[in-house]
Amino acid sequence: MNILFIANHLNVGGISSYLFTLASGLKENGHSVYLASGGGGLLGKFTAAGIKNIRVPLCTKKEVSPKIIISFLRLRKEIKRLNIDLIHSNSRTTQVLGSLLSRYCRKPHIFTCHGFFKPKLSRLFFPCWDNAIIAISQQVKEHLILDFNLDENKIKVINNGIDLQSFGDFSGRQSFRESLGIEDAPLVGIVARLSDVKGHIYLFKAMQIIIKNFPSVKLVVVGEGKMKDVLVEEADDLAIKNSVLFLPQAEGTKNVLAALDIFVMPSLQEGLGLALMEAMAQGLAVVGSAVGGIKTLIKDGQNGLLVEPADPVSLAGAIMRLLTDKQMRDNLATSARKFIMDNFSKEKMVDATEKVYKECLEKRIRPGEPA
Repeated sequence: MNILFIANHLNVGGISSYLFTLASGLKENGHSVYLASGGGGLLGKFTAAGIKNIRVPLCTKKEVSPKIIISFLRLRKEIKRLNIDLIHSNSRTTQVLGSLLSRYCRKPHIFTCHGFFKPKLSRLFFPCWDNAIIAISQQVKEHLILDFNLDENKIKVINNGIDLQSFGDFSGRQSFRESLGIEDAPLVGIVARLSDVKGHIYLFKAMQIIIKNFPSVKLVVVGEGKMKDVLVEEADDLAIKNSVLFLPQAEGTKNVLAALDIFVMPSLQEGLGLALMEAMAQGLAVVGSAVGGIKTLIKDGQNGLLVEPADPVSLAGAIMRLLTDKQMRDNLATSARKFIMDNFSKEKMVDATEKVYKECLEKRIRPGEPA
């Protein structure tokens, strides 16, 4: 198959990680993979993997934008030149573009829903669901059925996959800790964009409680976003700023995860949680809020701990349980890695997605037409 992915950009983030894992896996399976995007910091990584980028001006969040029209005019020619078999979009704006290209070029269009959408009027006038929808968790599928009245048979749940070879190595633990000026202090961490939906505020309030009982504990906050100034001010107001380290989002989180003792995802809403999956694959004890796809990943008391969202006291209690009980921490960490290995491998995601592609292509073939 000749496959065209469409993405707004290739900067660090969950969609870029998803695209790289899926695109590289499909290429390893013998498919020709192309990517249309506005470029970004991870472009070199895709290029090195043999995934050609077609530069289009897609750095926009507007569903009706001249950038989408310009991209459409460029890509309709590329689809014909490269003999593209199908189009796969990954955000609302690329979904609109993918739908336009699908209708004009008569190619199947698949859309991956990475989270939860607000049911705006624009989705009623420009639904753009087309041939198939991939939901990254059962909770996302239920959201699409309940909020957009979509046919459940059109939606396939394919969880994000992890390249397990990239995780599980703790050899860089000490050197990274030293670079942070931390040696033996307990280290709690979160990797997420700095957005209110990720629940950083509640983690900060939990840290205020934790520090009273574990004065040496540190919190590493990895990510960038519009909440940065608010969070810095919150850390100051809670008198925990000396215990919080802000780090920019990096291309790889391997060294950060290796340095941590506990990983926390206190989201208020979460499609699945790629950073949480990576932490579990690394072999870390994890704590998460009982929302969305996090409940798919964490089985409370078996491979991590679940708490109610927006509850700093419960969150603090769960983290302190793990800080107090190293045996529990180690057991949950071991179970977390095994759970990811058994259920969320890169190979499973690639094979399941490939099956969706084949089904879409078969449905496009009419009786009497060559395959």
